[in-house]
Parts: sequence; structure tokens; C-alpha cells
Amino acid sequence: MARCASIKADGGRCGAQAIRDSQWCFSHHPDYEEQRRGRASRGGKRGGRGRPMVEVAEIQGQLADLFTSVLDGVIDPRTGAVLAQIANARARVVETALKAREQAELEERLQELETLLATRDEGGSRSWG
Repeated sequence: MARCASIKADGGRCGAQAIRDSQWCFSHHPDYEEQRRGRASRGGKRGGRGRPMVEVAEIQGQLADLFTSVLDGVIDPRTGAVLAQIANARARVVETALKAREQAELEERLQELETLLATRDEGGSRSWG
């Protein structure tokens, strides 16, 4: 297949493969500009993969402080047990949110691939290469 005909800002040619029966790749094809703009507008608005780790670190710190407080007799062990259960529930919520986010991202990527495949197959023939 041919390379994309678009010229980058630095004057070099785009190295991506052009879409079948087109001179542009998906990133430069004018028909897909609205889709690209929609994806770009979502950029940076979702929590990154690092944000849950900050929450996990916070929970770990709280559990470490709780452990020390119970051990030193500052907090009653029964109260400490309840607080530990709450911290564990918070950790499960973070884990569940991360899994849901990852699933949503995979679904979005799958939809993009299906759209691209449908665009390639519009010609009626299936050529994989």
C-alpha cells in the first residue's frame, strides 16, 4: 500500500500507510476530521493510569498509620478493625474503577478498529496486506 501523502509541520512526509483507495492515512484523511477532533477533545480529561496508584498509596499510608496507632494503643483494636475494613473497601472501589476504565478504553479501541476495517472493506474485496 502507498504511504500517506500528507506533509508534516517539519516538512517531512507522513510515514503512515494510506487508507485503501485514498492518498491519506486515518490521521490525515479529511473525512475523519470530526472523529479525530472528538477523540482529541477527550484527551487529558480521563484519569490516567497513574491516578489510581496515588489513591492506593494514600490508602497504604493510612493503613500503616492505623497499624501503628493500634499497636501503640492510641486507637482501640475494634475501631482499628472497622477502619481497616473501610480502607479495604476503598481499595476495592479504586480497583473496580480502574478495571471499568480499562474496559471502556478497550471497547473504544475495538470500535475504532471495527470502523477502520469497515472502511477498508467498503471496496468489497478483503486483502490483508
